[in-house]
Amino acid sequence: MKILLAVDAVLPVRKYGGTERVVYSLGKALADMGHDVTFLCGKGSTCGFAKIIERDPLLRPEDQVPESIDISHFNNYIPSEEWGRPYVVTFHGNGIPAEQIVPNSIFVSRDHARRHGCESWVYNGLDWDDYPTPDLNLDRAGFHFLGNAAWRVKNVRGAIDAVKSLRGETLEVLGGKRFNFKMGVRFTFNPRIHFHGMVDNEMKARYIERSNGLVFPVTWHEPFGLCIVESLYFGAPVFATPYGSLPELVGKDVGFLTADSEELKEAMNNSGQYNPLRCHEYARDCFDSKSMAQNYLRRYEKVLAGEKLITTPPVPLAADYRHLPWK
Repeated sequence: MKILLAVDAVLPVRKYGGTERVVYSLGKALADMGHDVTFLCGKGSTCGFAKIIERDPLLRPEDQVPESIDISHFNNYIPSEEWGRPYVVTFHGNGIPAEQIVPNSIFVSRDHARRHGCESWVYNGLDWDDYPTPDLNLDRAGFHFLGNAAWRVKNVRGAIDAVKSLRGETLEVLGGKRFNFKMGVRFTFNPRIHFHGMVDNEMKARYIERSNGLVFPVTWHEPFGLCIVESLYFGAPVFATPYGSLPELVGKDVGFLTADSEELKEAMNNSGQYNPLRCHEYARDCFDSKSMAQNYLRRYEKVLAGEKLITTPPVPLAADYRHLPWK
């Protein structure tokens, strides 16, 4: 199958790169399966296993798809109605009220799809070969936060407050800075809280495989959460709020979910009950790029056979889900 993957980013990513990391992992898995993969992506992109078409920002993405392509996979972009060629669209974020949903839409978790009035979803997967092999026998101390700390709904403040209240514990903030003027001039001087900015996979491994767990008290419905599966891959359980995809991804054997900060802190105090090997194997086996690619291939085949991925009219998103309870 000749597949085009379109993403508005430069590939491959070097540090964080949520959507683009997933799309690149998908392309590699599809190529490994013998499919002919083309990326339509940002200028300066490189790839050894797929063709690259540098996106012209002056043209519509659909107008840059070669005639030879069997199916196009757009990310966070809907082509024009008159285009008329086979395609799917993956939405990676939460939509806005009355946002357009097309019949070939795909979301990244069951809850994500449900909240958009749809039943079509594929879990994100990662190419674990891009990550260092974790040492699951290392001594663990402190906790970590992984994500864009500048985004209020990620609630890094809640993670900081939880760790500060635990005697002697530390927090490694991977994805944020100590000084953040966008957060209303946030200054965090506590010596037990360490900020590392955006980190690459090597640094993620260095900190997470020595961490007692991910602290992730988000105050919105998380569509998926790559930080969750990355943390589990390195043997770290997840301590988070029960919003969005989290109840789907985090079972009782790999973490604890609550919107009550006191309950979360109590669970963090008992982080030693979680088995790093169990966390690692779960992420490795359930959220890998090959599994994701196989699930997407099934959707591609349905579309090429003339079927719709969404069989009932989607219900427009009723509200922008943000700032959910955290006490």
